[in-house]
Amino acid sequence: MSIINQSRLSDLIHQKEGPLTRELLLSPGGFGLGKVPEKNTPDAMTQMVCGFCGTGCNLNIHLKDGEGVCVTPTTEYPVNLGMACPKGWEALSVLKSPDRAISPLIKKSHNHWEPVDWDTALNLFTRKFKGIQQQYGTDSVAFLSTGQMVTEEMAFLGALAKFGMGMLHGDGNTRQCMASAVTAYKQSFGFDAPPFTYQDLEESDVLVFIGANPCIAHPIMWERVMRNSHEPEIVVVDPRKTETAMQATQHLQIYPKSDLTLFYGIAHILIQRGHLAEEFIQNHTEGFEEFAAHIKDYTIERVTNETGLSRTAIEHFAEIIHSGKRVSFWWTMGVNQSYQGVRTAQSLINLALMTGNIGRTGTGPNSITGQCNAMGSRLFSNTTNLLGGHDFLNAEHRSKVAETLSIPVDRIPTQNSWPYHKIIEGILAGKIKGLWVICTNPAHSWINQRQVRDILDRLDFLVVQDMYHTTETARHANLVLPAAAWGEKEGTFINAERRISRVKRVTRAPGQALSDFSIFKLIAQYWGCADMFSQWKSPEDVFQMMKQLTKGQPCDISGIKDYAAIEEQGGIQWPFPESDTKSLEQQRRLFEDGQFYHQNGRAKMIFSEPTKMPEAPNEQYPFILLTGRGTASQWHTQTRTKNSDVLRKLYPARIYVELNPQDASELSIKPNDWIFVESQRGRIKAQAFITQSVQPGQIFIPMHYEQTNQLTDAVFDPYSSQPSYKCCAVRVLKN
Repeated sequence: MSIINQSRLSDLIHQKEGPLTRELLLSPGGFGLGKVPEKNTPDAMTQMVCGFCGTGCNLNIHLKDGEGVCVTPTTEYPVNLGMACPKGWEALSVLKSPDRAISPLIKKSHNHWEPVDWDTALNLFTRKFKGIQQQYGTDSVAFLSTGQMVTEEMAFLGALAKFGMGMLHGDGNTRQCMASAVTAYKQSFGFDAPPFTYQDLEESDVLVFIGANPCIAHPIMWERVMRNSHEPEIVVVDPRKTETAMQATQHLQIYPKSDLTLFYGIAHILIQRGHLAEEFIQNHTEGFEEFAAHIKDYTIERVTNETGLSRTAIEHFAEIIHSGKRVSFWWTMGVNQSYQGVRTAQSLINLALMTGNIGRTGTGPNSITGQCNAMGSRLFSNTTNLLGGHDFLNAEHRSKVAETLSIPVDRIPTQNSWPYHKIIEGILAGKIKGLWVICTNPAHSWINQRQVRDILDRLDFLVVQDMYHTTETARHANLVLPAAAWGEKEGTFINAERRISRVKRVTRAPGQALSDFSIFKLIAQYWGCADMFSQWKSPEDVFQMMKQLTKGQPCDISGIKDYAAIEEQGGIQWPFPESDTKSLEQQRRLFEDGQFYHQNGRAKMIFSEPTKMPEAPNEQYPFILLTGRGTASQWHTQTRTKNSDVLRKLYPARIYVELNPQDASELSIKPNDWIFVESQRGRIKAQAFITQSVQPGQIFIPMHYEQTNQLTDAVFDPYSSQPSYKCCAVRVLKN
């Protein structure tokens, strides 16, 4: 594959683009990516946040001749305190993969793409998408974005697509991991506001982990738990005996998706026994009386019957919550990725509210974020809300955003986008004909994988913008745009505890790859809306606009001066308004004053009856499939981790299925046998791993392998539209 000479590329774009692109190409470091550090001594170093998970660890990037060559964890950073997981240690190595996209690629025939220059690629992009909109309407083109780009790029994409290109529909892959937590917080608190700081992991005397396995999924957060000097009770609620459950003082190995019943039952016990923070309930919540009436039916007999737990275990759990002085509830995908994830998250919020475990050190209903910048996506991507946590349906919000960005208010949509699954359904229905996929991989990660791959092939035009040209989604693309990765561009991430941290350019992107920021800037020029974005000259310029957008919002960051201030303070948690007298504190939690974001200042206690499992096991498909993290060295679709020689050695190369010994014996399956797992949607072959970690009648397959989502069922939470990856009916057959 040949690539175009860089000077020739500059000539082509100069001829086409004029002054705007010349400014872009001649900016420090070239292509608007940010300046690579000057040549230096072998021990020179800079610091920035890791680009994998939402923990937000800081890394020392050691430089040689201006290029990042290795990393070590930053000891003084308030997130990781000198620790890093295997992915963090290997963060630079995945940038050097031969799978990197180094030139725009146009599909010429089945499984054949040819390299072209940027001028050809962007002319094609513009011609195809504009042609589709002219023929079918502006809402016939949509985008799917990510929780892994820097926040400034997310804001640029959302503004470009919605205000500049006229797209109505666009969503992000945070819909797959955080949507239920987001919706729960918005409904209960009035804003998407995780209240905690990581220091709470060290200060709680009771930590409850629900559908969360931080030992594997967020190992640095688990290290923070291990630093807890209060000899805490650690309760794990999970149908599988995870690595975290093995370290717990109590493991509640519930029947899958019975957690909502369990937490209603615990609330009922606490009310019966008068174990309540009555003053807090009276002064800071609403809906408690209705909630108490609703859960009267959740007797201990009902809870034991539906969860499979003993009466003793349930009552002991309730007593632990009551006796704890600082109780924190932590959940992640085991709650969120469910057909009733929002209500389950709110059942935890309700427990925190009714016991007064919120707004104090070591407390809180705390959602653990998946992706490195899911919080940035939630606030600034223009997918689930208008820029800066605003509302597309609110005329005052639209006017504020329009005035801040100096754009006509009528360029801002007055309705919300379809969520992710509706966009996919829209393709199937022929309503969406063009799709732009940026830094995500739905052909691997989306639920009921075979169906979504078929749907992607029905598009008139699919554009994939990614750092690798080999992703499962790129194999379906008509056009591939090569993007720079973490470490090759500038910007910020926002982690799970709301901490804004820096991303820097410490190495050059390969070939003709450009930062997403630069690609968006070029697309604006080719599309003809560049004037709208004349102030969007660099990521830091956009950051200054983000500050203005958040003024008066719960996520106000107007008090942050600039990028340098973020680095000097070890990252900064929002909110950080100009008037904040506590702005220099490294650990800041929300709701210390008991004031929430609803108009009356109260938190709402929200509830509803549990829903039946959409696809329960039956005679033909007698097993329940559970999915989740495999190892600490794997990440999502393995797009990056499989490109590290070190990380590949740390996890099984072949897909495997965890099977209880009792079931294995009945099926005459031995360890390492190749077996088939079938659902109504697909059949996969996997290696048997026989273990007591799963209960009889249940199996577990890690989410990272390409085949896993051939089995999962396209079922969604009715409030958050998040897919329910964690349970469906399957059968197991001997090979």
